[in-house]
Amino acid sequence: MSARHYLFVIAAAALVTLLMTPLVRAWSVRRGLVDEPGGRKVHTHAISRLGGIAMFAGFIAAVVVEALGERQFGWGGALLPPSPGVWGVLAGMVVIFAVGVIDDIYTLTPGPKLLGQIVAAGIVIGAGLRIDFIGNPFGGGLIALGLLGIPVTLVYIVGFTNVINLIDGLDGLAAGVSAIAATSFLVLAAQSNRLEAAALAAALIGACLGFLRYNFNPASIFMGDSGAMFLGFALSSISLLGVMKSVAAITLVVPLLIIGVPIFDTASAIVRRIRHNRPIQEADKGHIHHRLLGRGFDQRQTVLIIYVWSAVLAVGGYAMRYAPSLIKIATFAVLAVLSGLMAYWLGLFEAASHHGGDSDTD
Repeated sequence: MSARHYLFVIAAAALVTLLMTPLVRAWSVRRGLVDEPGGRKVHTHAISRLGGIAMFAGFIAAVVVEALGERQFGWGGALLPPSPGVWGVLAGMVVIFAVGVIDDIYTLTPGPKLLGQIVAAGIVIGAGLRIDFIGNPFGGGLIALGLLGIPVTLVYIVGFTNVINLIDGLDGLAAGVSAIAATSFLVLAAQSNRLEAAALAAALIGACLGFLRYNFNPASIFMGDSGAMFLGFALSSISLLGVMKSVAAITLVVPLLIIGVPIFDTASAIVRRIRHNRPIQEADKGHIHHRLLGRGFDQRQTVLIIYVWSAVLAVGGYAMRYAPSLIKIATFAVLAVLSGLMAYWLGLFEAASHHGGDSDTD
């Protein structure tokens, strides 16, 4: 499949998302399905919180375009005939999206939301996508996980799903970071000849880019949990379907590094709350974007800084995938030091003000 083919899929997703977003925004405002300001949130007026519907519509439209292109115009066989893995990923996406929409409309408690995430992840695992081996990024050899691969994969998918949701705190942040990660997955999957993963990554990129037209500061709509959980789940599933399928890429380090900023933000929040004897699940204003705002950057500057940070880590993930062991070690060390310095400068491990009842979506 050519680069032009992927650009067509990206454009299809972006166009449908662009067309759908104003319609979803108008409908949700009429229904009162809006995100109110206050607490840790940085917006100052009520904004629609159902943008994930438009993103999902754009993604599905691009998948349909890909399938029609394969059937009618002889495009490379990425999705047709669909493998069990592709069916599992798409079915899991439908479930996680449905859970997100229900949460955006009715506000689920953490228990049912987590159960829905586990069910969606279980569908993917049941379709045969598992982390069966863990490769050593600093040397040769693989470790077979056996049955342990099932819980490891479950934690991987559910964790991915939630870290994108947790970083969804500023206009355009989650969509932009996800687009950067999906672009990395597209390149890696295409080079590994995992065409189904590459096609799905292209569809995800387009949905993110189309949504950014309305979600970048000043945002007129938020993606909500229906968008953020869908993005996290899609990224984890695509990485299982593509990036981690070839033997040379069977390592947790590559996809985790590519999506490193949300993971780093979540990890620092856990450490911070443990250090200061706060409940791990308690929300606070100590996330990366809160700290950057506190340093005097405005919303756009903060988001762009995190974009650059994410892009650097994505390039590092690419290097970890293909480089010799010595370069892998050097790359990992440099990125770890730079991220550590950023954490120290931002004070990510220091106490922050707490607002336990607020959502992370701004």
